[in-house]
Amino acid sequence: MKFKSMLLVAAALATTALNPLGASAEEVKKIGLAVSNLQADYFNQIKIGVEAYAKEKGIEVITVDAKNDSATQVSQVQDLLTQDIDAFIYIPAGAAAAAVPTRLAKEAGIPVVNVDRNADEAPGDTFIATDNATSAYEVCKHIIGLAGGKGKMIMIHGQKGTTPEVERTKGCMKAIGENSGVELVAEQWSEQWSQAEGLNIGQNLLQANPDVSLIFAQADGLALGAAQAVKVSGVSQRVYVGGFDGDTTALPILAEGGFDATATQQVRGIGRLAVDSAIKLAAGEKLPAEQLLPGFLTTPENAAKFVAEHP
Repeated sequence: MKFKSMLLVAAALATTALNPLGASAEEVKKIGLAVSNLQADYFNQIKIGVEAYAKEKGIEVITVDAKNDSATQVSQVQDLLTQDIDAFIYIPAGAAAAAVPTRLAKEAGIPVVNVDRNADEAPGDTFIATDNATSAYEVCKHIIGLAGGKGKMIMIHGQKGTTPEVERTKGCMKAIGENSGVELVAEQWSEQWSQAEGLNIGQNLLQANPDVSLIFAQADGLALGAAQAVKVSGVSQRVYVGGFDGDTTALPILAEGGFDATATQQVRGIGRLAVDSAIKLAAGEKLPAEQLLPGFLTTPENAAKFVAEHP
């Protein structure tokens, strides 16, 4: 069995084990996909997964990109709901106004599959994501181990209040709590999860804390920026950098030792599971409130296989 096929087993089991006969795609002709920001590799890979799998099933996908603006996304979703979609796959553009599109879709009687980010006040009919807390715990545990179980750490967060930011913080804090020799000395939130922010935040925090030996950046873009900040900061000690996502742009750099660890997410698997879930919900089936897929701890030692065949 190919590596990718093995990774997709977890995604398939999440729905087929509960509904072995499944639902026919015949009832679903059109799906709306609202994405927070297609400039981010992670979200673009999910889009590719959704569209490719839906095409296999003869389903049209109408995709809209909010470019990280909540107000834009609300307007886009209002337009989607006028286009006779049978189901709605939704990645919120941020914590602000995240509940509005879900409420609009439910008022229109359209099932909602939330992906990556959930809206606490108005969750979708099912929520699909990586097990962010567990994967962040594994990344932070790994880099702490590389540092000998001690040292000062800085954390560069994703967008404040979003589901992955909250869960990745929780997971890393668990790893810190298990190591009394590790001290979290500074943290800062980003707005776009971007490499430019990682560089800027990393430089500022390293200037204020020049004896740091650990950085957990909650996305690979942030991690690449943080690794660059380490290089230009002039610190003399080894600084171990962990990221998150397994971005296709970051994995080759990780394979060459450009930073130290990430959690590779099953982006294509998430996309396929989202389509399967949309079909089942449109057929009237009930799904679990959460469907969490495992991430894969990725280091320079095993990154090449994820470069060759991304899950």
